[in-house]
Amino acid sequence: MNPQPFLKSLVYLSLLLFSVTAEDKESTTATSIIFTTLGRSDYAFDIFTLPASLLPTPSDEISITDSKSVNFNGHFPSPSPSLLSFLSNNNQTPTMQLIYVTERNGLSNIYYDALYYSTPHNTLSKSSPLQLRLQLPLLNLDSSTQKDNTVISMKDKPTLTADDYLIYVSTHDDPGRPRTSWAAVYSTHLTTGLTRRLTPYGIADFSPAVSPSGVYTAVASYGLDGWDGEVEVLTTDIYIFLTRDGTQRVKIVENGGWPCWVDDSTLFFHRRSQEDEWISVYKAILPQNGLSSTDSVTIQRVTPPGLHAFTPATSPGNNNFIAVATRRPNSSFRHIELFDLVKNEFRELTRLVSPNTHHFNPFISPDSVRVGYHKCRGEKSKRKDENTHLLLENVKSPLPDISLFRVDGSFPSFSPAGDRIAYVDFPGVYVVNRDGSNRKQIYPETAFSTAWNPVHGIVYTSTGPTFASESTEVDIISINVDDVDHNGVKKLTTDGKNNAFPSVSPDGKWVVFRSGRTGHKNLYIMDAMEGEKAGLQRLTEGPWSDTMCNWSPDGDWIAFASDRHNPGSGSFELYLIHPNGTGLKKLVESGSAGRTNHPSFSPDGKALVFTSDYGGISGEPISNPHHYQPYGEIFTIKLDGSDLKRLTHNSYEDGTPAWGPKFIRPVDVKWAKNEECVFEDCHWLNDMPNGVVLAAPFDTTPRSHCAA
Repeated sequence: MNPQPFLKSLVYLSLLLFSVTAEDKESTTATSIIFTTLGRSDYAFDIFTLPASLLPTPSDEISITDSKSVNFNGHFPSPSPSLLSFLSNNNQTPTMQLIYVTERNGLSNIYYDALYYSTPHNTLSKSSPLQLRLQLPLLNLDSSTQKDNTVISMKDKPTLTADDYLIYVSTHDDPGRPRTSWAAVYSTHLTTGLTRRLTPYGIADFSPAVSPSGVYTAVASYGLDGWDGEVEVLTTDIYIFLTRDGTQRVKIVENGGWPCWVDDSTLFFHRRSQEDEWISVYKAILPQNGLSSTDSVTIQRVTPPGLHAFTPATSPGNNNFIAVATRRPNSSFRHIELFDLVKNEFRELTRLVSPNTHHFNPFISPDSVRVGYHKCRGEKSKRKDENTHLLLENVKSPLPDISLFRVDGSFPSFSPAGDRIAYVDFPGVYVVNRDGSNRKQIYPETAFSTAWNPVHGIVYTSTGPTFASESTEVDIISINVDDVDHNGVKKLTTDGKNNAFPSVSPDGKWVVFRSGRTGHKNLYIMDAMEGEKAGLQRLTEGPWSDTMCNWSPDGDWIAFASDRHNPGSGSFELYLIHPNGTGLKKLVESGSAGRTNHPSFSPDGKALVFTSDYGGISGEPISNPHHYQPYGEIFTIKLDGSDLKRLTHNSYEDGTPAWGPKFIRPVDVKWAKNEECVFEDCHWLNDMPNGVVLAAPFDTTPRSHCAA
């Protein structure tokens, strides 16, 4: 891998292209899949920096990424001959250098930016003009030279060693076991491109941190135990190993996450205190002589109870302060603060600059002069030509005949012609043209799930509370999409006992749905126009939950999610059944306590797309905004249970996929919506020990996409 050819390309355009032209695709049987990621459309992250030596003002904060992509989890590298050699067209030393994760052109990659200002980095302010930005990807994601899935796997938490090895997390190796994380640490040499997996196979590692000398790497890991479904502060342990090859791996801390080194014998990490339940930062001191182990390492608590402090950051040899993210009882937002290790006291940073914004995952420059972090860059210009909010965000697909998109809405579905999309926006059901035009609300109240009638211009949905009991009032309604008088809403169910997830037969005559009318959620079939008053056929029966059903395009099968293998457990697997109630078979095994939900048939009826925690969890949840289930990924599988494919790789909650009949060119679709950058912090940070409740700025109505 040689990054230099990419130096002049600020946008890696080649990653937008498939192997044939869009016109060729339109003439084939190629299709598209759309899905939802909770809150992701509003992230608009950029990386910012403040001086570490001041009580800052808004004029001290500067944005150091491009304000175009989603940029996060930065790292200020030490001076590197290799990095500087990439700048051969510019002999001047950059004022500031940054390595970071970026999501652009459908991929997650690690970029290097060299920034040139007219003033030194320790005196920069918002008024300092950026004279030049040189930008290039550090990992070559050309699929022609990479193994399967490398091109779309997550790349995260980068660090550059003194000998020019890039250390990061990737998810491109399938461990081959359900509900097992794919996350592992890799190293890539910048000049040779040599890539090595440092995490042993069968184990998942998160949040790598390289010691100042580069000799050791620390990670948060479950070891051989594996993930048990946690979605809060993971009860991982801290392991260290040799950065050069991953050998001499040893556990040094039980119960810890997000490690960072100050020197080769001292590292910091966070954990939830067993004594008082506050999330705090701790220090681990390794022995100067002899082997390190959980018995020989000394653990000291660093930050006091009374607030949450997490995702610590250090700089080499700096024993004066660390940077942490905090949630204080009197604040609705996550902020970056410095903790003075000598005085044992906090000094606020970001609250003094932007008090009503969440700030994430601090990092410190090698000279301890600057603190970096990422946050939402705020509302964009109201000029239409500058709007960057996306209706459909292209996500690179590993399948050549399928384009893949994240949609800005929940429970999407395609119209029969594939030219319109229905979706839910809590509250309300909307329909929009595929190009982002002609958006209109077709139903104003709380609803979840959408399904089009394949013959008529009708959308079906379930209206009522989400995540409700069997007896809760939820009903199936049909909506005449093009009814200009808004009189086209018809209630199809009559008992109101949690009737949800309608799907229509290919001839447009019947609707399959789930209902809790007997005290258990099972499947029923009713008339698509008149509803259950014209008769009702019970399809499944049992003391379990059958739900999230989808009718195949040829009419032969109905796919659904069920916990019948372990009723009431919250674990769901995928099943198939004929509409006459025969042929029941399990299609997808979720693994112990797993969740596999929301199946949708391919247009040819030969495969299903669904969301699942089959790939486990891909990052520490506390490092992200709120996700109810930060482990859902999108998969496809053939009806005979073969050819399981993972389509998405990230640490977010992907869900409610829909498989459309037409191919959409793999290019982002913008629409007229201002970037609001409004999303929630982790809900579990609001509920604290001893009855303390942290402020929560938003409505906490469940909006998960993996279940309802």
